Amino acid sequence: MPKRVVKKMFPGAVTSKGFFSYYNYIIEPNALHIFIIKGGPGVGKSTFMKKIADNISKLGYDIEYHCCSSDNNSIDGLVIPALGVALLDGTAPHIVDPKNPGAVDEIINLGDYWDENIIQKAKPEIMRCNYQVGRYFQASYYALMEAQLAMDEWEFYVKEHQNWHAINQMTLSVENDIFGSGNTGHGKERHLFAWAHTPQGKTQFIDTLLQDTSALYLLKGQPGTGKSTFLKRIAERAITYGLNVEYYHNTLDPAKLDLIIMPDLHKALCVVSEPYEYTPQLNCKQITLDFDQSVDMSGLNNFSSDIEDCRERVNKNIQRAIKNSSRAKATHDLMESYYIAAMDFSAIEGKRQEIEARIQNMLELGIAVSASRKVSQI
Repeated sequence: MPKRVVKKMFPGAVTSKGFFSYYNYIIEPNALHIFIIKGGPGVGKSTFMKKIADNISKLGYDIEYHCCSSDNNSIDGLVIPALGVALLDGTAPHIVDPKNPGAVDEIINLGDYWDENIIQKAKPEIMRCNYQVGRYFQASYYALMEAQLAMDEWEFYVKEHQNWHAINQMTLSVENDIFGSGNTGHGKERHLFAWAHTPQGKTQFIDTLLQDTSALYLLKGQPGTGKSTFLKRIAERAITYGLNVEYYHNTLDPAKLDLIIMPDLHKALCVVSEPYEYTPQLNCKQITLDFDQSVDMSGLNNFSSDIEDCRERVNKNIQRAIKNSSRAKATHDLMESYYIAAMDFSAIEGKRQEIEARIQNMLELGIAVSASRKVSQI
């Protein structure tokens, strides 16, 4: 069996716009089956999914881990692409409700396995923790709003001195390099995050997303030089050619892009500059595009002290946001302890084994159906 592929990404993120979610893009609406896991903090949702992922992966199937932006040791979702099956955390802040209940979507309520009397005794502490977690996250949002204001000012200085004709020419040149005669398919979009402001710091797993990439364009340049607009233009052209495109949005400003992947062409383009620096560890062709080369530095140097001030404010406020996310996690961990004490984890493990057995049966059935189709075509 071919080597399995494990990818990691973020379906939601703590941003300057608050908590921003692309949960609708975790799996396509025509999925075979979606398990929506409900339950409070600490009931074992992430562990439930991780154990299933580990066992299915050992069978040789590709896996997508949709990581939690509040704790990169936890996951909010698991996807088995070959089967079209997903398991999703359906609790706040990423509320997921069944769209096709019974037919596709199924709710697994881990709240069925707790002792409500124990939870009720801890009610004041749970409510206090929940309130404080919300305040810490709000403080993170305010910090990222400050970072975004500094970023906007930084771009304000740079844009005036960029040679946009040169950028347009570079865009046309890259489009000619990437695209051939086109495609007759219907291009699909998928929107997610490659970066997150986690309690552990600025976090990314980009190398896992690019394992099948043969050519990677690295976009260098300071804010305001046109990197995100460039990515949008390339992505739009790919869609018009009928190609599938994965959009990975900026975790500070979700309106912007950090990375696009065109799996049909095995090509990707990625921003690698501050404040989200990325150095790929990949064995693929790498082409660097330097957006600073066309900037009139003689004019921009007049604002060098202003730009340095912007840089310091961006980084300072991102770190302030991460500090508050870390406080939120510590408080959330305390809240989890009250639920952990009330859980029947042996019963949850039994439920997990039942769901895993059902998924493996789906896999076996899929293999059998595929084999019968091949036989009928002979």
